[in-house]
Amino acid sequence: MNRATIVLAEDHPSVAEQLRKLLGSAFDVVAVVGHGDALVKTALRLKPDVVVTDIGMPGLDGIRAAQELVHQMPSLGVVFVTVHNDPGLARKALEIGSGYVLKTSAGEELVDAVAAALDSRRFVSAALGPLEPLLGSTARPAPTDRT
Repeated sequence: MNRATIVLAEDHPSVAEQLRKLLGSAFDVVAVVGHGDALVKTALRLKPDVVVTDIGMPGLDGIRAAQELVHQMPSLGVVFVTVHNDPGLARKALEIGSGYVLKTSAGEELVDAVAAALDSRRFVSAALGPLEPLLGSTARPAPTDRT
């Protein structure tokens, strides 16, 4: 069975390496990039199953990069991994992607969030509370076509 592929975007090299190792235990991390512009170019070229992206990065931030990607690749799973424990930002991110994981919880939750994205389900860090209040009426449906 082929493992799902991931492109990871994180602008802090030490954090990127930790996340790569964590994700590599369950998935094939096919590329690690340090900013949103590189995320867009790399994901469009490699066509991963999921992108995992930080939000705050130099240049094109993770949310804008994800918006561009899902516009061009509607079935792409997107999981945000961030330091921002902010329900408003989580709501905005979930309008685009299917997962929102706090970096402080990544060790326990990130693999599950990616698995949820692959299974067309949503995931949000437990620290943010229940998922339903974070989903606005404009939330993008979880992607369903994984071909």
